[in-house]
Amino acid sequence: MDKISVIGSGSWATALVKIFTENKCKVNWYVRRSHVAKQINESGRNPNYISYLTLDIDYLEASSNLEEVVSSSDYVLFALPSAFVADLVGRLDPEIFKTKKILVSIKGMVSKTNQTPLAFIVDQLKLTPEDAIVLGGPCHAEEIAQSRKTYMTIAGKDTQLIEEVLPSFQSTYIQLQKSGDIWGIEYAAIYKNVVGVACGIAKGLNYGDNFQAVLVANAIEELTKLLDLLSAPEQTLNSSSYLGDLLVTGYSNLSRNRTFGELIGRGYNTPDAERAMSMVAEGYYAVKGLYPLIEEDINDFPILSTVYRIIYNNISPFTEFKLLEKKLR
Repeated sequence: MDKISVIGSGSWATALVKIFTENKCKVNWYVRRSHVAKQINESGRNPNYISYLTLDIDYLEASSNLEEVVSSSDYVLFALPSAFVADLVGRLDPEIFKTKKILVSIKGMVSKTNQTPLAFIVDQLKLTPEDAIVLGGPCHAEEIAQSRKTYMTIAGKDTQLIEEVLPSFQSTYIQLQKSGDIWGIEYAAIYKNVVGVACGIAKGLNYGDNFQAVLVANAIEELTKLLDLLSAPEQTLNSSSYLGDLLVTGYSNLSRNRTFGELIGRGYNTPDAERAMSMVAEGYYAVKGLYPLIEEDINDFPILSTVYRIIYNNISPFTEFKLLEKKLR
């Protein structure tokens, strides 16, 4: 893979563009605002996200023309917030994708259809799962920007496709792992957002490390039940793309979901917490998308249902967590 189209211009997309350009993989980058694309092309910096990072403009061309960007490569990477996926994919012509392979790096739920990003994109563009790669693992964009050691999982049904894209992700600071478990990794990545929000709420309510440890331990059990319920494979539950991703989202100060939850725990209502953040917290959409899937088995998912009631039913975080205390073990 010597050329790729990237859709998304947030911090995560910016971090991935860094990896590609360092590997001399030409990037055609869709950036929604034309003046931002112009700034990137001139300076190599994204003025809105990780703005201290300078990208190699010799291997980069940003554009606000979506069709032009998508048409420029046989590989298209989707790295945008899940809330914007349905609208953007709806603008794409499936005919253009007949000969393309896609990479999906979106850890959220498409609320319009309650599908994972991969399932939604594949359906809309008339592709098959064999045409796709899913990126997973505990990967904070800010740490990749600083070239700090990161473990990333490249998952796909087609082993040849994995081998085709793998070299473009290789780096001295990226440890790559291969997997065929695209659906399990996607659902684990969605659920970990909910855990991040729950850990943040606990912090905002002034719970200590003892409680947080029990919360995360119970979340791991809850994730296992979710994967069983969805008939998703979970043989790699203790791997970095499952447990590692859950832990970094729950504990890291870089976690948007944890920050969002902390604001909720400190008394912000949901709209105010959203406004206080400059970036999207996927947990807000993830809990809404997952809740209908577990509603009939709600007693098996106390953490997920607690977060849902706090965010969408406007029930007091203090009250809900007092009830949650009795359900954890």
